Order: sequence, then C-alpha cells, then structure tokens
Amino acid sequence: MADIEIRRAHNLGMKAARAAAEKMAEHLGQKFGLRGAWEGNVLKFERPGVSGLLAITDKDLNLSVTLGFLLKAMKGSIDAAVHRELDELFAKAPATPAAKKAAPRPKKGG
Repeated sequence: MADIEIRRAHNLGMKAARAAAEKMAEHLGQKFGLRGAWEGNVLKFERPGVSGLLAITDKDLNLSVTLGFLLKAMKGSIDAAVHRELDELFAKAPATPAAKKAAPRPKKGG
C-alpha cells in the first residue's frame, strides 16, 4: 500500500508532461538519490527505503510512493516536497478565453 498517493490534472499535454516528469525525476534524484526508468508512460523509481511510480497521460498524473520503515517518520516533509515539485512543474496553465475575432470596421465614405 502506498504511503503517498497523489492524483492531479494538468493542461500540459503528453510531451510537456513527460518533460516535466523528467525534470522532477532529475531534481528529486539529485536531492534524494532516486533512480528511475521509463516503462511507456510510467516512470518507476527507487532507492533504499523508497519506491514508487509516476504515471502520466496528456491530462493527468498519478504518483504513488511507498516509504520504508525509517522514512515513514519523514512522510510529512517528503509529501510537502513532492507537492512543491508538482506545483512548480505541473501547474495548470491558466485558462484562456477563446480568441475573439474583431468585427471589421466600416470603411469611411462607403
């Protein structure tokens, strides 16, 4: 059973979502010593005391992390760090209203 389970929608599309996931994996890898590998659209990662996966689609992501006994005590801070990473890299793009076409201006004298 996962200790940290996060599901989140995004508006990045598949290519940008995968790039964001790779950035996240690189950053968390450097910070926590995680190593990962892609299997299709699922990034599986691990290190002693931590294992998990990040599954992405063009519209959402699902992160599941299992912590070893010693790291369970740090679950809160690990969860907060993961949420910060997701907020930064998978932030929803602001909704943009449909472009309005300007009505043609009437010609003078015509």
